[in-house]
This record gives sequence, structure tokens and C-alpha cells, in this order.
Amino acid sequence: MKKEVILSSAYLAPVEYYTKLFAYDTVHIEQFDHYMKQTYRNRCTIASAGGSLSLTIPTEKSDDLKCLMKDVRISDHGNWRHVHWNAFVAAYKQSPFFDYYADEFHRFYEHRYEFLFDFNMDLCNWVCEQIDLHPSFVMTKDYVTNVEDMDDFRELIHPKKAYVQCDSDFLPKPYYQVFDQKNNFLPNLSIIDLLFNMGPESLLVLRDSIVKHE
Repeated sequence: MKKEVILSSAYLAPVEYYTKLFAYDTVHIEQFDHYMKQTYRNRCTIASAGGSLSLTIPTEKSDDLKCLMKDVRISDHGNWRHVHWNAFVAAYKQSPFFDYYADEFHRFYEHRYEFLFDFNMDLCNWVCEQIDLHPSFVMTKDYVTNVEDMDDFRELIHPKKAYVQCDSDFLPKPYYQVFDQKNNFLPNLSIIDLLFNMGPESLLVLRDSIVKHE
């Protein structure tokens, strides 16, 4: 493991992503990659009564086929803020810490952000504040091609890629989940699942999900 890592922007990223924020001295967030759908850039996965549930933020269609992540605008299509909030309430109202965080968290779904990158980053900073995580963020000034001095997880932390194959530094530590008796433990869900279920102890779960190689 190197001292620096580069990650893509992500909407309430999975636990694996936050282990990188815990483990690395410096975290570069890529702003200049070409936006791709069906990634964590606009999607998070939570635990519902029926199992894993993906929530997707709709984005405005761009005239430029290769729109940069920093320029991607959020769409109001489908009343998605209301849909996502209701999904969080249904999934986590019985969790130990939902009521503690709900009012502050809800504000993100009342405010209409223009850009997806800003929304993702503000949510990430808020989550880090709640769990006492203090990553040193650096926003890229151009697309980073020279990654010799850093570990590159921009395309490895991905809904369609198995962390078992892509990330030997990550082994998710099981923790309490609301529906675990029904669904069993669902690993590597959105950080919001960990936060609502474990609260301040989320940091310990992140720490214990990092593999220490001899």
C-alpha cells in the first residue's frame, strides 16, 4: 500500500471506499474523468427488507458525449430526492442511529444541488465528520495519468466488479444490520448503512476491514 490513493467521486460510497479514506495519508478525488453511468458516481446500495437496493441519481443529458465528472448536472427527473429519502426511512427507521442523524441527513435531500460532484463531496464530508474520520482530500486539477506514486481505485471500486478480485486490502468486517436475520449480512453496502447501524463505532469497522499484509 502506498501513501496516496486516487478515487472517483461517489454517491454515499460503499464501505470499501471509506476504508481508503481511513488508510491513506492523501486522498485524490478525480474531477476530470469522463462521466459513466452504472457506477458509484451516481448510485449507492442499501439494505432493504427485500435485500440489496440500488438508488440512482438521474443526471442531465449532456451535449458532450464525454462530459467531465465535475460538469455533470443533477436532474430532477422522477422526484428522486423524495424516492431516495423514503427508501432510507423504510430501510433504517428501526436502526439504532437513524433518528440521531436523520434531521441533518435529510437536509441534503431538501437542498437542490446543481452538480453531482458537489453533492457527492458534501455528503462525503458530512459522513466523515459524523464518524470522526479526517481524510486529507486533494481535488485533481486535470485528469491524472501518472499514478506511479499512488494506488488507483478509480475504476476498481465499481458495482459490477467484485472487491474480492480487485482489492486485496479490503475484507469487510460484519456488523449489525436491521434485516440481517432475514437477509444475512450484506457486505460492502453504502457507508450510510454502516453509519445508521453502528454510529460512532463505524470508524472501528472501517479499521477492522483493512487487511494488514505481512
